[in-house]
Amino acid sequence: MAGDKPQLSFWQIWNMCFGFLGIQFGFALQNANVSRIFQTLGAEMDDIPVLWIAAPLTGLIVQPIVGYLSDRTWTGLGRRRPYFLVGAVLATLALFVMPESPVLWIAAGTLWVLDASINIAMEPFRAFVGDQLPCRQRPTGYAMQSFFIGVGSVVASLLPFVLAHFGVSNTAGPGEVPDTVRYAFWFGGAVLLLAVGWTVLRTREYPPAQLHAWDEAPVQVRPPLDRARLARHGGAWLGAGALLAGAVAAFALDRQLYILAGLLAAYGLAQFALRRLRADNPVASILGDLHHMPTVMRQLAVVQFFSWFALFAMWIYTTAAVTGVHFGSDDPTSAAYNEGANWVGVLFAAYNGFAALAAMVIPAMVRRLGLRMSHLVNAVLGGLGLLSFLVIDDPRWLLLSMVGVGFAWASILSLPYALLSDCLPAAKMGVYMGIFNFFIVIPQLVAASLLGFLLNTFLGGEPVNALAVGGVSLVVAGLCVLRVRDPGMSNTTAAQPAREVA
Repeated sequence: MAGDKPQLSFWQIWNMCFGFLGIQFGFALQNANVSRIFQTLGAEMDDIPVLWIAAPLTGLIVQPIVGYLSDRTWTGLGRRRPYFLVGAVLATLALFVMPESPVLWIAAGTLWVLDASINIAMEPFRAFVGDQLPCRQRPTGYAMQSFFIGVGSVVASLLPFVLAHFGVSNTAGPGEVPDTVRYAFWFGGAVLLLAVGWTVLRTREYPPAQLHAWDEAPVQVRPPLDRARLARHGGAWLGAGALLAGAVAAFALDRQLYILAGLLAAYGLAQFALRRLRADNPVASILGDLHHMPTVMRQLAVVQFFSWFALFAMWIYTTAAVTGVHFGSDDPTSAAYNEGANWVGVLFAAYNGFAALAAMVIPAMVRRLGLRMSHLVNAVLGGLGLLSFLVIDDPRWLLLSMVGVGFAWASILSLPYALLSDCLPAAKMGVYMGIFNFFIVIPQLVAASLLGFLLNTFLGGEPVNALAVGGVSLVVAGLCVLRVRDPGMSNTTAAQPAREVA
């Protein structure tokens, strides 16, 4: 138990990250096809952001809980691997059910189950890299995850297009999902289960005592809670949520703004809960870790907010933008619409393919430019890619747009974690990675509440304009990363301490 944590071989890192191939397979099928399924089952364009709320909301709830529990788990399968396996089984079942949904509400409910299951499997994978790898190898581990994310997403996003090419029916009657989508979801479920099963069977985990002996994050003593300050802040956030809800009701504003009001009120209630709960309560422990999160995490939270706001806009509105603008149809039963929807699958496959290539380029970029400037460059490339949807008429040229989006996606999936991971203590690696997910989830919830309102009020009801908003948001995210404290270490990791003792 003495000494440094051993370095792992290339194939050991490959095996521990291979499960991400399956997880991203399911996630990519969801991103590229759920809006299409919702529209096929009769959803109005204004309702799609609200229907998508399942994805971020389940992550907000599930990931910190799974992180907290996995930090305290030790079984015959180890610490994180039981959650990989349970999440994979549940996600596979949800992928089998989703395209068979007969009505909209069943599809929306299945999305909740699917996303919760993917989150159960996905959250421990981020902590798994921190558990298994020494600091100098963690960027390699996160880059390997980004590579598998890219590869899995390419294949999954292309599946409906490829199936249609080989003669599988790409159209169906009103209220029916085409066979191309159905078969893609079934195949994706099998891939998800097999890939995660490979990681479960082909890896091992260090016991908690050994991880603690190798812990590389210096100890900081957590300061006592300022309960009076918590009460003031809780009241302010709760009041802001109530005021916004009242304004929505009084002025007949877009009802999706109730989501934002609920977020504000929920954060206020969380402040009151932290003030009242005992320190040994699991909820209080998670809220306390959120309250005392490391400085680097606070700085990265702003970067993550604008990054994931942009991504959510892209996932929601690309299908409607491309089918409407580039293929000239808003009718989900028409051949033109379904051709355009399949092309969106190609575009999503393209940006993930470019992300897989970018994952191999980014380490060299970081060595030359540093973490912050590399992320700035990649985010700006992604922003320009989304903004280019406004000026490109030929859908084939949108593949060029996806180059920038791919570099941004690979960067978002790796560099923030490289900046953060060395700040986190081994005993709380899971829960802090789950809390970091808040800053992925919250911008998606804000997007779900605001984008419909912005689209109808300021953007002329044109979905392509929502993509432009996403492009600007990515550029802002890149600029915000310059605020993040960069230790300038050669291994591209942050070294600011964040280990805390309650």
